[in-house]
Amino acid sequence: MLSLENKETIITGSGSGIGKAIASLFAKQKAIVHIVDLNKKDAEAVVGEIERGGGKAFAHECNVANQQEVKNIFDKINKVDVLVNSAGVSHIGKAHTTSETDFDRLINVNVKGVYNCLHAAIPLMQKQGGGVIINICSIAALVGLNDRFAYSMTKGAVYSMTLSVAKDYLADNIRCNSISPARVHTPFVDGFLAKNYPGKEKEMFEKLSKSQPIGRMAKPEEIATLALYLSSDEASFITGSDYPIDGGFLKLNG
Repeated sequence: MLSLENKETIITGSGSGIGKAIASLFAKQKAIVHIVDLNKKDAEAVVGEIERGGGKAFAHECNVANQQEVKNIFDKINKVDVLVNSAGVSHIGKAHTTSETDFDRLINVNVKGVYNCLHAAIPLMQKQGGGVIINICSIAALVGLNDRFAYSMTKGAVYSMTLSVAKDYLADNIRCNSISPARVHTPFVDGFLAKNYPGKEKEMFEKLSKSQPIGRMAKPEEIATLALYLSSDEASFITGSDYPIDGGFLKLNG
């Protein structure tokens, strides 16, 4: 079950964090994994780890906000069975404190980056008779969060794109779903705490962990397991759905 044997899978932002966990798990399930990341060194390191474990992977340096770069990579691969849009950036700020530069940066990576990959992947999927798309969304798309104006806005767009793509390509046998995590313990979290709360990292980590009713953050591997299921043939009846994986955040915080 849950085999991805010989499936060509493209995972953006997979040089670290959630994307890396998804790439590693897909490789264990015998997928051919394409690591697409802005950081070439990180992408190559993940490929090395996968290959040492007996998997098959390739590194691609790419800025997903640049449509031509994305098109060149997808055209080179020329087959996409599974696309996971995991690349993204975060931001802290309210509407009146978010600069135009930061606003544009989040739009370009979190929204245009997803669009660019959809734009490149869907024609290939149509030509081959189908495919699977997983968009990494966020609970920020579904509920109001303090100081996350621009980030929430972009994830709302990802949520809407998921529904639109699922609807538009039903006849092409293309399934599209999204995953909406709450806080996930990645290197980004550790870097964020070190930068913004020097000397209070442990205290703030506990505070952020307890914002999930289950009492901890998610592990990247837990997000990866859900992505694997949604990408597999066992999930062939599922499309146009968002899956919160949030430790009870959305429903149990009242």
